Amino acid sequence: MDTTLHVLDPGNLFEIDASFEVFKGLRPHLDRGEFLRRLQIQHEEGFRIVFFQQDKRVVAAAGYRVMHCMAWGRVLYIDDLVCAPAMQRAGLGAQLMDWLIDEAKRLDCDELHLDTGHQRHDAHRLYLRKGLHLTCYHLSMALNA
Repeated sequence: MDTTLHVLDPGNLFEIDASFEVFKGLRPHLDRGEFLRRLQIQHEEGFRIVFFQQDKRVVAAAGYRVMHCMAWGRVLYIDDLVCAPAMQRAGLGAQLMDWLIDEAKRLDCDELHLDTGHQRHDAHRLYLRKGLHLTCYHLSMALNA
């Protein structure tokens, strides 16, 4: 397996298409077209994807952005972190987290944040091992349902 972390090139349609395959495991409500539409908009807002690949398939990926918040200052926010089912427990999520933590420090962020589904217990164990803390509830309301 290629253990080099790659940063997705938004102009590389092969990488974008390959990343959709792993992201749909975390975001099953998105079809390929909607994924591409959202990726383009989010990239314009500073969203980036980093990934590992094996045999030209993306097997683990994370999407993140840097933003400023009144409450926390400069924050690296992790939107998505996902591994293909066959690659779970291979340590790729931990490697992605390590890279993201280092990237947040490199970018002089004050904090690193993410939201996670309450049912994702394996992910919670990883996040807690990496030093993240459960600090708040995230509330939401669908406005165009």
